[in-house]
Amino acid sequence: MGYLNDRILDLGLTVLTTEANRLDICHTEPATYAQATGTYSLGHKAGLSVGAPAARTPSGRKVTVAAFEDGTVTGTSTSTATDAEFWAITDTVNSRLLAAGPLTTAQYMTADNTFRIAAFDIWLAGLDG
Repeated sequence: MGYLNDRILDLGLTVLTTEANRLDICHTEPATYAQATGTYSLGHKAGLSVGAPAARTPSGRKVTVAAFEDGTVTGTSTSTATDAEFWAITDTVNSRLLAAGPLTTAQYMTADNTFRIAAFDIWLAGLDG
């Protein structure tokens, strides 16, 4: 049992809102900035838009990453083992991996094409009471 003020969660999520500026699609879940933007990346979208912190049901807080249709594919999948299966959000100014997670559906990539991502939420859970 416990209480965690929304402000605590919002301060963490505000980092995404203010510092996130690139989303990469990756064939393996990255754990570092270099993996997210280089080693595992199959494409990216600069100028990422992340909304302000808001309430999440049933508890906690969330931010919404806006949908886009103009991501740039830079690598080609060679098999299902290298399909884009993860997203990674980075702060390119400070070379930081901020968040990473699975795509809803793996995507086959062909270099020089574009890719799209539907809007999705990143959330922090509140304490359950």
